[in-house]
Amino acid sequence: MSKQPVPAYRATEGGPLDVDRGLYDRITSADRTLVDQLTVPVRSGRAWPVRAGQVLRISTPEGPQVGDFNCWNLHDPRERFWASRTRQLQAAHLTTYDRLWSSLPFLRPMLTITVDTLDYGVDENGGRCHDLLGTRCDPYVNRLLTGEDFDYHCHSNLVRAVLPYGLQESDVHDVLNVFQVTGLVDDRYFMNPSPATTSDYLEFFAEIDLLCALSSCPGGDLSVDLWGPDARDPLETCRPLGVEVYDIDPKALEGWSPPVSPPYRGLHGIERPDFGAVGG
Repeated sequence: MSKQPVPAYRATEGGPLDVDRGLYDRITSADRTLVDQLTVPVRSGRAWPVRAGQVLRISTPEGPQVGDFNCWNLHDPRERFWASRTRQLQAAHLTTYDRLWSSLPFLRPMLTITVDTLDYGVDENGGRCHDLLGTRCDPYVNRLLTGEDFDYHCHSNLVRAVLPYGLQESDVHDVLNVFQVTGLVDDRYFMNPSPATTSDYLEFFAEIDLLCALSSCPGGDLSVDLWGPDARDPLETCRPLGVEVYDIDPKALEGWSPPVSPPYRGLHGIERPDFGAVGG
């Protein structure tokens, strides 16, 4: 009998992959104050700042709707969410206590999920929720598959959302698909309808200062085929997404500090040239 495989990326006990669940449970139950609130309209995108130590909530106030989420270091957008490394360090689908990790050379938690009201688990098809297997829909693949242009894919929604913050199309990156159920069948990607209800939400704790962006997917709740012989416009299944940002009672944050990057010295094995004494 073959040996049961184990996760490839494992840290030593007490390392950065061991989350202090007591801390995040304390944050979840702490007194809070609403400091920002916005709506992401149907087939649109919005961007907003979240400060380290704040809690971000994304909700589906009018029913099931998929959202595509990006984030960057508010002060240095070179540091941004790294979906593929997060998939390796955490899972292909995220839930409570999972973290969203940043790109190299920074490589640190940007957000930690503190509440997932769906708690979807695994369905009969092997589908799971809050997807990192896929990425955002975009007008380029739409043109490739249909021969038509459409300017309100998640990629374009995110581009428009971040332009006022000095970012551009090349800054938009692979996403966390919130409220989206996906999986693999015969090693091919599939999407199932979102199970979110009007009372569902996903909460994150901000580990560093962030610029966040969210697209309300033009595929709506994904109950209608977007491509292929049965494709039709899913506008009737599209709904807005809600965003709230909270300050947390500072007492709940005792013992917490923003994470730091691994202390790798850099250079990658490249030796510094010796130019000798200056002026010799």
